[in-house]
Amino acid sequence: MLKKNESKNQHWGKVDQLIEGWLKERQDLIILYVAVDGLKEIAPSDTPISVKLKAFSQMLIDYVSAGHFEIYDELTQEAEEFQEDYSELVTSVLPRIQESTELSLDFNDKYANLELCVESFDQVVTDLSTLGEKMVERFELEDKMIEILHTRHRELVA
Repeated sequence: MLKKNESKNQHWGKVDQLIEGWLKERQDLIILYVAVDGLKEIAPSDTPISVKLKAFSQMLIDYVSAGHFEIYDELTQEAEEFQEDYSELVTSVLPRIQESTELSLDFNDKYANLELCVESFDQVVTDLSTLGEKMVERFELEDKMIEILHTRHRELVA
């Protein structure tokens, strides 16, 4: 929320930096996803899948949590500051994003037990593929929210 002594320009800059950091985290998540997904080509006994899967799951939970508890709030607050109606976008996008959040939480819970990762390697591969597809959709929806609720304000604060 905009503080008393903070201009819209300053606030926009802070939100822009927050989003940039979050999108960097997304890139790291994708890189780790590719590393974990690539393990399906190798026999489970020859790879540290449980270690990479644990790191991926933690980064995944951090990413989706930051979206829900930080980024989306900042985006909607910014739209309010610029007196824009964002309700239709949020009501159409957030439920679809929530689907990937629930899938991410389920994935994390399911593979928290590292032994299960190795024992159920084929299921890990299937679940990882499903999660990957849902995350691609999520990234597209988040990019849409960023464009509509943040990026287009750049000209207004310049």
